[in-house]
Amino acid sequence: MNLNEKLVILQLENNKMKVKLRILWCLMLIVSFQDVCAEESANARQARRIFNSAYAQVFGEQGASLHYDVNITGIYKTDGTIWYKGKKSKFEDAKMNSWNDGTTVYTIKRKKHEVEIHSAKNNKSDKYSQKFKFEPENYNYSIAEDPEGLMLTLKVKKGKKGMKEIHALVGRKDYHPIRLRIKIAFIWTTIMVSDFKSGGITDDMLRFPSEKYKSYKFVDKR
Repeated sequence: MNLNEKLVILQLENNKMKVKLRILWCLMLIVSFQDVCAEESANARQARRIFNSAYAQVFGEQGASLHYDVNITGIYKTDGTIWYKGKKSKFEDAKMNSWNDGTTVYTIKRKKHEVEIHSAKNNKSDKYSQKFKFEPENYNYSIAEDPEGLMLTLKVKKGKKGMKEIHALVGRKDYHPIRLRIKIAFIWTTIMVSDFKSGGITDDMLRFPSEKYKSYKFVDKR
């Protein structure tokens, strides 16, 4: 075997080694990527499980009540108390009271001495609350530790409608809501939650007391 033949053989062996190294490198990348995906999936599953638990405590059939402080940056501030039970709700703040029996919404306009009546499916009595409509399946979920509890981050899926991003701080053990930061377009809204209680809400508590407002003018906007 002459020198040229030996050089050719060495070159072939060298090329084979390079191919093997590239294959090994690709396999390592694939395994690493699978590990990352598995970790992300586990994180997403945990986030969704905890979110579902927190969500059920607020909007479940047992009902819930809480005090809220809302700050829509540079636009709107309010605070009040709200009671939920399934599709029914009632809230009170400095400007108005409202009852929603799942079909009809009754909103008390104190200054006007009026009761506005709206359809629960298309309630235009509160223009801000309409911006916070939420469909759980439209979001990707993740979770991280926070000094005050657990921080759930929800980002709207591509092509889906809804709030762009939600940061929900919940209790580490009970998953009670503590604080929400919500992004709509480029505007952030902060909602502080206090006095949260899950359960103990009766249908009678959410019934619109029409007898109290006999002297008010009823305006039907359905």
